[in-house]
Order: sequence, then structure tokens, then C-alpha cells
Amino acid sequence: MASMTTPRLPFLPARTRSAVAASSSSSPSSPLPRLSIKCSSSANANSAPLPSTSRQPRAPVADGVGSADLNGLRAPPIPVADPPLPAYRDPHGLPRPLTSADLMESSGEGLKVAYQGFPGAYSEAAAKKAYPNCQTVPCEHFDTAFQAVQNWIVDRAVLPLENTLGGSIHRNYDLLLRHELHIVGEVRLAVRHCLLANRGVKIGNLRNVISHPQALAQCEHTLTELGIEHRQAVDDTAGAAKLVAEQMLQDTGAVASSLAAELYGLDILAENIQDEKVNVTRFMMLAREPIIPRVDKPFKTSIVFSLEEGPGQLFKALAVFALREINLTKIESRPHKKRPFRVADDAFSTRVKYFDYLFYVDLEASMADPKTQNALRNLEEFATFLRVLGSYPTDVSEA
Repeated sequence: MASMTTPRLPFLPARTRSAVAASSSSSPSSPLPRLSIKCSSSANANSAPLPSTSRQPRAPVADGVGSADLNGLRAPPIPVADPPLPAYRDPHGLPRPLTSADLMESSGEGLKVAYQGFPGAYSEAAAKKAYPNCQTVPCEHFDTAFQAVQNWIVDRAVLPLENTLGGSIHRNYDLLLRHELHIVGEVRLAVRHCLLANRGVKIGNLRNVISHPQALAQCEHTLTELGIEHRQAVDDTAGAAKLVAEQMLQDTGAVASSLAAELYGLDILAENIQDEKVNVTRFMMLAREPIIPRVDKPFKTSIVFSLEEGPGQLFKALAVFALREINLTKIESRPHKKRPFRVADDAFSTRVKYFDYLFYVDLEASMADPKTQNALRNLEEFATFLRVLGSYPTDVSEA
């Protein structure tokens, strides 16, 4: 038998081959459709590509031939669009991530900020300085303001911590430990006390004056020089002004702000009656969540810790900051109310009860600084208790 050479046919798409097979098996009376297939002269017949199993449209082959339908007719070429180029976006037009600076420098629009006292209190003025466009919410007591933030009734609270004349407000230091809030900022406010009274009342008519205990202490010598010997403490300076106005008292004045005089319709008999002309109160700004600390601007960090009884324990605690050149701006000790006494042996091997204290310290440093983190890790090694109350920007504005 003579050998036969099988000719190689050019590659046809799957649907074309099936169409040809269908045509060959049809009746002889049916005219065969004429297919015009051209192959590139440079193509290698031994390396014809395999048919694609993808359902995606195929690119047109040479001479514009695409796929064929079941009747063997050539379908029109399928246009293949170029892949779309990624749209260019100006990086300056994209929204940037929110930073702690946006929160710290916010005007407070839409925020509800709690303060202690009646409208016209110095705390309200501090809240307005911290968040100029906020909605202020007066609270009867300091504890009420803490709870208002914690219970989502308000967004922030602005409460006093210390005064240049009266010292620390111990109640708020104790409440910081009782509540799980964070210090997110501080604001300093110049306090200018005024002596207020009802219309027509003169200083010589006054026998008594009422105000907040801190305000009375800050004006003690001036009130004595004015001949007002009797003083009565109330919860708030603005509340004192409100009481004098509501009860139309003729022999009693109030120590409060000029704003309180305007709000409650009182006369200002004397201005700037504080004993020292420089009278500044430092307020803390409280929130439920801490802010992200930074190192590109002055920051302050407030902590509280307790120590074991023994010689040099406090020196050892403060040394962790001194060795890293971290400045301390304040240290305050308060009784450890949950553990008021500590029993220890003294030099004579006798059992002695010691008062147990908590130490509140303000550091001139940011928690974002590695040396601050290392100092607190060092302190944590021997402190019996340690908590960071907040890391926040220092108020460098004029009081």
C-alpha cells in the first residue's frame, strides 16, 4: 500500500470546525458554503495555538476573520476595546486622614460641653475658650459633669484643676481616679473677680458676701479692707450672683464675674478685687476617648501612681524622669481612699500603720516620645499602681 501524506489544515476556531463538520454531513443536494480562510505566510503550521476555552470575545485573526456561526457564515469582527487607563486623581484633591490636630484645634461646633455651675460661671467662660462654638451645659456638681460625659449626655467637660492663688481643686483629682475619662486638653483662664450687688446698693450697705470658697479665699484681704467681715460659701460664683438677684438682698453682695452681673442684672461695685492681680485657673478638658499624642508641638502627660513604703521610694520614682531629662511641672499627693493605711515594720521591728498616698504628676512630655514610654515602663517595674490620665497639648495661649 502506498504511503499517504496527510495534509495539515490551518487552524479554525471551534465553532468554524463544527460548522464545517455539520456541512459535510448534510445532504448532497445542499450546496456547501464557501469559506475563505487565509493564513499568514510567516505562521508556523506546527505551532498552531490551542483554542481558547474562555467565554470572553476573541481578538480578530488575520484578514479580519473572527468567529463563525453554526451555519458556517463568518461573523463580523468583534471589536476589542483597549483596557481603560486608571483615572488620574490629583493627590491634593483627595481627603486626608483626620488627625488629632483637627480635634484639638476644632472650634467645637456641634459639641455639647459640660461645666460646673450656673450660666455666667468662670467654668463656662473656660469652656467657651476651649471650644468657641460649643453648646455649654451647666451641671450642679463636679461629679455630675463627669457622669454626663461618661453617660454620653455631653461630649466633653471643662473643669478646674488648680489656681495660682487657691492651689489645687482636690475634688476633681479624686474624681479623675473614680471615672474612666481622659484628659484631652487644658485651658488657662485669667480670673477677674468683681463685687456685685443689687441696683442702688452701695459698698457701705453690705454686711455679708457670698461666693465659691475659692473665690472668697482669693479676695480675703480685699474684702476685709472694704469692711465686709462676714462671708458665706456657696457652690458657685454665678450661683451666688443669681441668689442675690432672685432674693433682692440689700445687705449681701456676691463675688462673681462681670458676665454674671450682666446676666442677672446686678451692679458692679468693684472690679479686680482678687488679692493678687495675676489670678489664673487651669482647666482640664475631659472626653471618653484619648487623643493621639504628637511630638511636633508641646505636650503634657498626666499620670497617677502609688508606691511601696520604704526609704527612697519616691526619689526612685522621680529619678526615672530625671535620668531621661523629662521635666515635671506638678506633683500632688492625695490619700489612697481605697487603702488608707499600710502596715509595715519600722527600724525597731514593730508593726506601724502608715498613711497610703497616690501621687499625681504632670510631665512636660508626650506619650509619643519613646523616652516617655521608657520612663513609664521603668516606673511600672516597682510602682504598686500606675495610670496615664491623658497626654494632651500644652496651652500656650494668653490666659
